[in-house]
Amino acid sequence: MTMEPAGTPLDPMTETALRSLKDIALPPAVSWMPQTWGWAVLAMILALILAAAFLLWLRRYRANAYRREALALLAGVEAKIRDPETRQSGVQDLAVLLKRVALAGWPRTDVASLAGAAWVKFLEAHGDRTNSQALQAVLDDLEYHASKGIGATQPNTEAELIAGAHNWIERHHVSA
Repeated sequence: MTMEPAGTPLDPMTETALRSLKDIALPPAVSWMPQTWGWAVLAMILALILAAAFLLWLRRYRANAYRREALALLAGVEAKIRDPETRQSGVQDLAVLLKRVALAGWPRTDVASLAGAAWVKFLEAHGDRTNSQALQAVLDDLEYHASKGIGATQPNTEAELIAGAHNWIERHHVSA
């Protein structure tokens, strides 16, 4: 196989044949649009399902805004409960916070008058049944203790009290 140098003229017949050649004809580009109406309908159904799922998520997100706000407030109450000097007001603030959360989730007529054992039963009925014993004991006896008795909780019950409140705020069940 010998290659002819670039400067060598070609045979006139070969030159004529090369000039008469046309470039390769490329097919038109394939469209990304669906070719049948079935794919368009499927795309519309999928878009509607996604829109409905987004709207349901948004509705649930907005409905749980009071929970997010209560959990943020619980952080401040937690600091008060952990400090022995402010524990009394912290426990009272915790009781107020739980009542506010309940009022946000249920009608005022069902929640506002609850106190003592009835209040604890309400929390148990609408929680996930894992509320701490410390939370139940403090809320049940809160209105009957003197102010000084509230601050005398045991140090290990502080964490249990806060965890029980956090658990109830996060997981209580509100009927639709």
